[in-house]
Amino acid sequence: MQSHPKIRALEEAQLRPEIAPVRVGNTIRVHYKIVEGEKERIQVFQGVVIRRKRAGARSTFTVRKVSFGIGVERVFPSHSPYIDKIEVVSEGLVRRSRLYYLRDLSGKKARIRARRDE
Repeated sequence: MQSHPKIRALEEAQLRPEIAPVRVGNTIRVHYKIVEGEKERIQVFQGVVIRRKRAGARSTFTVRKVSFGIGVERVFPSHSPYIDKIEVVSEGLVRRSRLYYLRDLSGKKARIRARRDE
């Protein structure tokens, strides 16, 4: 189904190509702007990308981390103006597009193999 050309032009105007490419299995650090009243600060969320949804301007990715023994997942819109920057800490080698099985694992079993560039 084709969308209207004006809608497509609006969506393309909102895309942010300067955002680092996010791949499933990578450990990333997301610098997210938090607005509290008139003040603005940057909060860093570091974890493993367990899911990526590709939908143009509505694309999202889910990052999971374990904080004080409790698993925390956060969904980020890929082209959000609140994302300051994304740093790739390490690249993981996975064979799945959705890593939901990590929710049931803990400790060493939840590790992801590192990708080695040749």
